[in-house]
Amino acid sequence: MSNKTTPAAALPRYGRADLHCHSVYSDGVLTPHALAQHAAAQGVDLWALTDHDSVAGQQEARESAQALGLAWVSGVEVSVDFLGQTIHIVGLGVDSEHPGLRALLQHHRNSRIPRAQAMAAGLAAVGIADAYAGALQYAGQPEQLSRTHFARHLVAIGRCATVAEVFRHYLVPGKPGYAPHGWAALHDGIAQIVAAGGVAVLAHPGRYKLERLPMQILLDRFAQSGGQAIEVTTSAHTPAQTHSYAALARARGWAASCGSDFHSPAESRCALGSLPPLPSGLTPVWQLLGPRIVA
Repeated sequence: MSNKTTPAAALPRYGRADLHCHSVYSDGVLTPHALAQHAAAQGVDLWALTDHDSVAGQQEARESAQALGLAWVSGVEVSVDFLGQTIHIVGLGVDSEHPGLRALLQHHRNSRIPRAQAMAAGLAAVGIADAYAGALQYAGQPEQLSRTHFARHLVAIGRCATVAEVFRHYLVPGKPGYAPHGWAALHDGIAQIVAAGGVAVLAHPGRYKLERLPMQILLDRFAQSGGQAIEVTTSAHTPAQTHSYAALARARGWAASCGSDFHSPAESRCALGSLPPLPSGLTPVWQLLGPRIVA
């Protein structure tokens, strides 16, 4: 298979794209190679690996996709701060070697260690001992530790039945295992994605617990900072939300993205590549990616 990127004018029309999923390099349970195999088996024709604050799996993802005849584009999911809340920005088509982006991601990974220690201390205060060591069993290294790894540990020791239940009772603001984050500001995160040649996508907007005015401010600042696309079809959205964010994309002139946000066969709301296609009348984000897509 050729390693050349596809000219924008020759881009095919992708019928089943999945541009948001996670591997063992963040809080997923499968390797990039296994994810590529799963995507190909599901009939995905354009795929991106978007690990949290890490591009460590991108080379493996690209090589595996090429071996399988699967069109691929680089990706990352950057955590950013907006009014004290974590917002996720997917960067598609980024240069994984860009020094500014890599520095930002390393800063975020470094900040996960003291955050995880604070989470473990909060859990210890309510009688859940050794949570740090327990969570670390589910992460490759301390700088990858996330709430999901703590949730898997609490399920394993029988504290809760599901990862979702752990989040509700222990890992959200106001609960004992929650600790503040140390992410970069929204503008800075988007700036590094754009500087690295990528397209910034507002991930799963329906998940954010924002009132109408803060949400409008988020959307405005996202655009002002260089954001160009929004996830319309994603596992976190109801059909009504998909319709609403499709209308928003049209109104603001943004491209539309789609992704399962797949982490694990046992935990994810839907399988990799199983989402319905984007609604009609939208500009698919891959039209902005052009030659950054490897086919």
